[in-house]
Amino acid sequence: MDRRRFLKAGAVVSAGACAYALPLLSGFKSISANESVLEGTRWGMVIDINKCLPGCTACIDACRNENNVAHHGDPRHDIHWIRKVTIRSKNLPRAVEKPVPLMCNHCDDPPCAIVCPVKATHKRPDGIVICDNHRCIGCRYCMIACPYNARYFNYREGHDQPNPDFPKRSHGVTECCNFCAPRLDDGGIPACVEACAQIGQKALCFGNLNDPDQEVASLIRENSVKRLREGLGTNPKVYYIGL
Repeated sequence: MDRRRFLKAGAVVSAGACAYALPLLSGFKSISANESVLEGTRWGMVIDINKCLPGCTACIDACRNENNVAHHGDPRHDIHWIRKVTIRSKNLPRAVEKPVPLMCNHCDDPPCAIVCPVKATHKRPDGIVICDNHRCIGCRYCMIACPYNARYFNYREGHDQPNPDFPKRSHGVTECCNFCAPRLDDGGIPACVEACAQIGQKALCFGNLNDPDQEVASLIRENSVKRLREGLGTNPKVYYIGL
């Protein structure tokens, strides 16, 4: 093929590729934080790490039992909708180590939802970021986009089903914390929050961020709270006291 024919063929291929990609790219719309701050319910959480007990796994165990989160006994394949890490201030040589629960931050402007090519990951009107496993194609773009390392891929099917009212975890799809959306829809609270309260710690507080009379909103007003990686502009809805 001479140079002229090669360039002509390349132009045809490029045009076809653009025509195919445009419908997909048209769905890549940034979810503005202003659009998500509704007058209605906007779920969020405040975590007081000063009340979180080192070595306590009440919230993790409750999450697994409620949502049938897969536990394979292999660190490479285990799923953690909520996990705990230990931090210590670098500026204080005698600083006390503190446990910090980590989960999906249910961002107002979630990168995971923006990059999903099939819109399996999306944000509900109440602000919960959720993944429709029936739509998920397992591309894992959302895992790459999430700046909080809060999304996981099911390499295997979860065989344990402690909660018969919740489906088993399917392999080949991504998932993350959903604030126990089915419980919320039935008027309940997330399993982790309930479990923490049952042991008397109440390190986790959950509620409607748009309701100034709720405890979760007053904790944010009355305390010095921080959110993880606020500078990225994701507007996470999980706040920390004592971080």
